[in-house]
Amino acid sequence: MDITLSIIKADIGSIGGHISPSQRLLETVRAQVTEHGKALLIDSYISHTGDDIAILMTHKRGVGDGAIHKLAWEAFMAGTEVARKQGLYGAGQDLLKEAFSGNVRGMGPAVAEMEFEERPNEPFLFFAADKTDPGCYNLALYLAFADPMNTPGLMLSPPMDKGFRFVIMDVSNTEGDRVIELNAPEDLYDIATLLRNPERYVIESIWSRADGGQAVSLSTSRLHNIAGKYTGKDDPVMLVRVQKTFPATGEIVAPYAVGPYVAGAMRGSHQMPLMPVQLNSGISYFDGPPVVSCAAFAMHEGILTEAVDVFAHPFWDTVRDSVSRKALDMRRQGFFGAAMLPMDELEYTGIVEKLEALDTRFVIREKHNDMDTAD
Repeated sequence: MDITLSIIKADIGSIGGHISPSQRLLETVRAQVTEHGKALLIDSYISHTGDDIAILMTHKRGVGDGAIHKLAWEAFMAGTEVARKQGLYGAGQDLLKEAFSGNVRGMGPAVAEMEFEERPNEPFLFFAADKTDPGCYNLALYLAFADPMNTPGLMLSPPMDKGFRFVIMDVSNTEGDRVIELNAPEDLYDIATLLRNPERYVIESIWSRADGGQAVSLSTSRLHNIAGKYTGKDDPVMLVRVQKTFPATGEIVAPYAVGPYVAGAMRGSHQMPLMPVQLNSGISYFDGPPVVSCAAFAMHEGILTEAVDVFAHPFWDTVRDSVSRKALDMRRQGFFGAAMLPMDELEYTGIVEKLEALDTRFVIREKHNDMDTAD
């Protein structure tokens, strides 16, 4: 049975700045999807990570279906009206177009989708990140799908020893989807060469080379490429199928214990560690730190079980303590050096205008010949 998983996510308003959507806003989006999705969906799940609301849907209509995307768009539009009436900050922030035009890609909301033949048991993970960009998943996915130091299944599980195909996108290209396909383990060093630059090269999807099945789908949109100016970080969502020909759940989530430094946090302009948080967590310290949540599901004929909160286990409390210390250490550096993003990631903020104004005040100092002043 072919099933499509679709996640469509947007920031459409938040309490107290960039902290968390209101309960009324969440209930409005949920009610819209439930009421208007009856003829379209098999099942759905609504959640938030930070100030972003994500709609997870199961259906049989395939990837990129206009009716599915319109359902999510209209739910976000209805939510935006509630956000405005409540005076929430950033009402409709991620809805960058005036009207729906067949597909939400390029309109602001983040999208991750995959279509596949459902297995007799179909476990998968739904990741959502806030206050960061799509490259935040690069390291974790590299370790989970290409490094036997993290994933012993690459040695121990025969279906996995054939490796995986990585589809990597150049998200700085604005003229179309510029992608490259590389195979692990043969192209391992080439994959690493690209993924080390998470602001430009982002994993779009990963595929099993044993059976051709898709393991990962990741939202890769950059909001500043769509809007032409800084409108907030991209806050990516991701689907990961697990077990059998794919890495086990534990192998997928283990890399998040690293708490890698990623782009984001305050005004989207800093380097801060990525913190694994519980489902439906808000944002706090320094508009961050960047956070990622993970909901685990089982599915049969498109019907979802309840979500299990992967990062609610006590183990992750220790990780959160470590990430907090890393965040504090980085913030002691303030605006200096590696604590802030490089200039090409700040080009849509006021710092460009400041530098342009300062540039006009630079002068070329007149050269003096030391011999002329000698006795």
